Amino acid sequence: MSIYVEILIRCGMDELWQKTQEPKVHQRWDLRFSEIDYLPREPGEARKFLYSTRIGAGLRIRGEGESTGERDDLSGQRTSALKFWSKDPKSLIEVGSGYWQYTPSATGIRFLTSYDYRTRFGPFGRIIDGIVFRPLIGWATAWSFDRLRLWIEEGVAPEVSRDRTLIYGLSRLTLAFIWFYHGVVPKLLYHNPDELRMLTDAGVPETHLLNWVSLFGWLEVGFALILILFWKARWPLWCTIAAMFAATVAVSINSPAYLTAAFNPLTLNLAVAVLATTGLIVSKNLPTANNCRRKPPEGTK
Repeated sequence: MSIYVEILIRCGMDELWQKTQEPKVHQRWDLRFSEIDYLPREPGEARKFLYSTRIGAGLRIRGEGESTGERDDLSGQRTSALKFWSKDPKSLIEVGSGYWQYTPSATGIRFLTSYDYRTRFGPFGRIIDGIVFRPLIGWATAWSFDRLRLWIEEGVAPEVSRDRTLIYGLSRLTLAFIWFYHGVVPKLLYHNPDELRMLTDAGVPETHLLNWVSLFGWLEVGFALILILFWKARWPLWCTIAAMFAATVAVSINSPAYLTAAFNPLTLNLAVAVLATTGLIVSKNLPTANNCRRKPPEGTK
């Protein structure tokens, strides 16, 4: 199936055209490309370009492309078609083609792309493409389109969107790991003596200690899953801050000796609360692939 991505961007045609057709501007917002360079051309020749994508460890995948035509119709709609290919043996994509379409509406520009490609590496390449690569590059296209929308509509530069997304992801994943680890290791697996002692100090009867510590362990594991499953929701971050404050107050009242320990609840809870606060600060105006249509409207090809 071809990859299809569509988004409505509230802007004028000239601004959107400039941000998508000029290589040095295009490469700023499109996650799929690290560099795009037009090649010199003679009058009447097709516009050709080179592209590269960083894949980590200093490696790049390089390819070439060619604009196969641009068309404007009487309704103001513009279409830009291209084909692309790569001779780089690291590239899963061997050759492909697609188009960008710009359709004016009362509320902005309906910006969409549809493209497809042929893979190399035979049946193995087709399997990898179907399971991993095609869903990933489709998501990257949609995420990039929303990144472009935020740049145009909200004034959030693509580099800022990238940094906010990285900070948000790292803080959210770290919080989930902390909740999961402290639920599983000291509570469910080892029933750490310090956990049992703090419950005793809080007035839990000795006969119920294991039940209570296991209950708290499962609650923490569940909350870790909530942080992942409800990725965009802000309320788990607020709940984390409140929980850290409540836990610190409880330890200060019931088990104050732990506040002077080498590894103590005060510093842990403070760090977790700050991580949650960081996530809240950067969570506004993050690009998301969910803001794009991923299938063409019924009745269209």
